[in-house]
Amino acid sequence: MADALDKSMLRNPQSGARPRFRNIHITDIALRYRLPLAALVSILHRISGALMFLVGLPFVLYLFQQSLTSELSFETWRAVVSNWFAKLVLLGLIWAYLHHFCAGVRHLLMDMDIGMTKAGGRTSAAIVLAVSLALTLIIASKLFGLF
Repeated sequence: MADALDKSMLRNPQSGARPRFRNIHITDIALRYRLPLAALVSILHRISGALMFLVGLPFVLYLFQQSLTSELSFETWRAVVSNWFAKLVLLGLIWAYLHHFCAGVRHLLMDMDIGMTKAGGRTSAAIVLAVSLALTLIIASKLFGLF
């Protein structure tokens, strides 16, 4: 009786066929499934927070500690940070901070029931991406000496 019950639960009542459950490979997620913009902003919010905590905080604290040791070490680290690769790392950390900040403001607004509709969530996610990337580009142009 239990065997018959299990088989009947697996059958689709409309077509009589068993439901298909596909195993999703990690490449399927990137190639076949499109995440909504709000989900992408949420994932980037988590990545930026982890990036700031795991890379940014130790890097900035180490630079700060070394810069306070002496004038010579300050000038040494100033020369290191003027390298293009170090500027690129700093720009990545700046993006992480700006994106995390803007997405945090978005979450605070959602906590106040502002932008809780599907369209509002999509709009606020687009605003977060646009503002964080625009601010990052402005800072990048200043960091790399464009103005």
